[in-house]
Amino acid sequence: MSETNPDILPAGLADLLPPRAEQAARLTRSAMDVLSGHGYDRVSPPLVEYERSLASRMQGTGRQHLFRMVDPSSMRTLAIRSDITVQVGRVATTLMASAPRPLRLSYAGQVLRIASDQLNPERERLQIGAELIGHDNIAAAQEVVRIAIEALAQAGVTGITVDLTLPDLVDTLASTAFPMPAGQISAVRRELDMKDAGGLTALGADAYLPLLYAMGPFEAAIASLAAIDAGGALSSRIAALRQIVAALPDDVTVTLDPTERHGFEYQSWFGFSLYADGCAGALGRGGTYAIPDGKGGEEVATGFSLYPDALLDIALTDDQISVGKLFLPLGHDQAVAARLRAIGWRTLAAITEADDAAALGCTHRLENTETVLI
Repeated sequence: MSETNPDILPAGLADLLPPRAEQAARLTRSAMDVLSGHGYDRVSPPLVEYERSLASRMQGTGRQHLFRMVDPSSMRTLAIRSDITVQVGRVATTLMASAPRPLRLSYAGQVLRIASDQLNPERERLQIGAELIGHDNIAAAQEVVRIAIEALAQAGVTGITVDLTLPDLVDTLASTAFPMPAGQISAVRRELDMKDAGGLTALGADAYLPLLYAMGPFEAAIASLAAIDAGGALSSRIAALRQIVAALPDDVTVTLDPTERHGFEYQSWFGFSLYADGCAGALGRGGTYAIPDGKGGEEVATGFSLYPDALLDIALTDDQISVGKLFLPLGHDQAVAARLRAIGWRTLAAITEADDAAALGCTHRLENTETVLI
């Protein structure tokens, strides 16, 4: 099959051009500065690993998203990462296994998925995140959610909403207050995900029907959850959620969907999604989980991942879009230009006498020691 344009990019991949490429870099710097300020040390795992190692740490989730290839050197199968979180888990439980806990690590990089979906048409995405390894208690959850919110706010995001969930809620109730056969749990989860009351009744799981109505704005939803008679099985979860919410900024909207599972396939007792005004989908997710140590054991952790590509358009302010460039004519004073760059000017030096400052996107011109509007 012939290609009409050999330079066309594969579906789901795109070039970042000015000013969006610069905005992506700013978002990354801004978020990483927030994480560093809270004591999270940056790690940078490789883009490609052996498929067996990468897939084994994904706990059955997301393996279908991995691009695979054969390493011509070792003849072993390689995979391009689709999630950096599992790589950080590998680093924590191997190279940094002896580091004091809690271990705070941060990261930023590109991930690649083999196929897109309706919610996320991009196959290559920027992932920024932080992992607090060694604890999955309330204090860890409070810290992680607050820092995720701060990272978005620092990037200029407004109207932030945090949607809370309890990923293992069905498993907990199935083993305590609302028992059911193990083989039925996945079906009940599916009907809850679809918000299908009739489907739950058909499964004989009427006890789970009240969970469909314990969702929405946090205070009303948590009250509905507390009203469910589960023999005390929910009391500790409810108390934990209240403590987490109490630690959040007042200007953040909080909602609750206790049975939400999309994107929380490997989280344990707590999960959260982040949304913002002007963004159609989630900007990030996080929660508590367990890291396989490769030796049959696990280590608990709490963390989050942000996918800020959606902010590359909405986060651009007029000032950011129209950041001026200062044209430097031939023979300009290098010391003056250096001082201007030090105070924030972007300069563009002439290469020939024919260089046109306006055509090159400059807003000002250096004349002697003065910046003059073009």
